[in-house]
Amino acid sequence: MRTVVIGDIHGGLKALKQLMDSANLPKNSQYIFMGDYVDGWSESAEVISYLINFSQENDCIFIRGNHDELLYNYLKTGEKNPMWLSQGGESSVKSYSKLSKIEKGIHLRFLENLINYHIDSENRLFLHAGFTNQHGPQNEYYSNMVYWDRTLWEMVCAMDLDISQEDDKYPKRLKLFKEIYIGHTPVTRLGFNKPANFANVWNVDTGAAFRGKLSMLDVDSKEIWQSEAVHFLYPDEKGRN
Repeated sequence: MRTVVIGDIHGGLKALKQLMDSANLPKNSQYIFMGDYVDGWSESAEVISYLINFSQENDCIFIRGNHDELLYNYLKTGEKNPMWLSQGGESSVKSYSKLSKIEKGIHLRFLENLINYHIDSENRLFLHAGFTNQHGPQNEYYSNMVYWDRTLWEMVCAMDLDISQEDDKYPKRLKLFKEIYIGHTPVTRLGFNKPANFANVWNVDTGAAFRGKLSMLDVDSKEIWQSEAVHFLYPDEKGRN
């Protein structure tokens, strides 16, 4: 069985479909979606509908992203957080205006059932953003930290790559897991256009919300599949600025 992780989609359904078609994985594959399915391109509601249908025939794990939580709050309460609207939320509001009350209810349940993190049988951790607690994400005082934190990624980017796990200076957080997979912070900010790896952390957010591609990574072989740069698929839109 192949296990793959898919980076932040941000409403780019065309990129997601292109990615799935190009990978053409066998039926028994497991798909771990790393969160931020919405906010950015114009098809946020359509992305969620696609994922719901896709999961009916495939083994899927859906991680909660910060933008998914923000959308959930909007669908639940109707509150339009100005900061959220300016960071891609406006596109989701427009996308969800097309859905019926029943359809919105189905999507609301999907968002409620997202998980904050997943640890597999090989002690690999999958979560949207990061964690700060030296005893792992399950011990975070604030549970939303795992889909907002950037310090884990910033830490590994600044690490001395020659330091060994036996060194006292090696971060205790990293010793907890064989590998850690995240999204949330686009690696394009560091000049990468493919999933990037520092220490035992893999970041699969390749900037699909902006001018990057949507990426999928096989966690065993490290094979990578990518869509076109998403802005080419939505030439009349700006995505997230």
